[in-house]
Amino acid sequence: MESWFLLPAAALLVGACALVPLGQQVLRRGVVFMDLAVAQAAAAGSLWALVVLHRADDGAQPLLDLSGLAGSLVCALAVAWLSRRWPPRREALIGLLYVLFACLALLGARMDPHGRDRLLELLAADVLWVQGPQILALSAAAALLWAGLLWKPSLMEHDALFYTGFALIISLAVPVLGLFVVFALLIGPALWDHARHEAAPPGPREPHDARPENPERAAHPHSTAWRALSMPLALAGSACLMGLAASWWWDAPSGACVALSCAVLGLGAVARRR
Repeated sequence: MESWFLLPAAALLVGACALVPLGQQVLRRGVVFMDLAVAQAAAAGSLWALVVLHRADDGAQPLLDLSGLAGSLVCALAVAWLSRRWPPRREALIGLLYVLFACLALLGARMDPHGRDRLLELLAADVLWVQGPQILALSAAAALLWAGLLWKPSLMEHDALFYTGFALIISLAVPVLGLFVVFALLIGPALWDHARHEAAPPGPREPHDARPENPERAAHPHSTAWRALSMPLALAGSACLMGLAASWWWDAPSGACVALSCAVLGLGAVARRR
């Protein structure tokens, strides 16, 4: 393969580093549809900015990105409020949010000459055409996320930090990777990791006052966070590179190939459960 392969591969690996930790938290919180809803809200915000500006050139891209961030923040805050207001029905309510923002995106796409092309790019982006500044912005967000995880893993348990960080990363990832790849990267590796833990036999029960076997490990929680995420990251990176290689080999759309590879990874997690 030629050198052009390096930039798309870097975008996918950076995206995996940013999305895999969030995917585990999404499954733990039981707000799976939040991924689609927030990503769709980012797409809707970008499309309606395109309608208002009537511009599809490179100079309008920062405004489109800011509009996408605004849409994802609105949706993430709505998810947080609905999850607290009616917890047993949060998935149904989040599903309705997804439909709401999907319809807004479709309406915006119909009202602008470039809207349809923009909508297709946001759904299944062709990562082969990714730009360096986009990767740098996503890398900065991923670095901030990992700094927080390694310094204090419990930060992700705070609703305000989680939903705000989630909206920021999704708004940056969707224009680069597309909605389908973003969702598959969030859920596929996380499902595989959850299935691995469910298939593991339960260990012996310890008394409540038992001390940890390795005090140094307890003193460094960042090592525990890294071990918990190393396997899902390796799986996500492998799936992304296989999808990208399949796109190059068969001359097929890169977004669809990568999303398909990550989706197969998530569905294969069923085989790990007893």
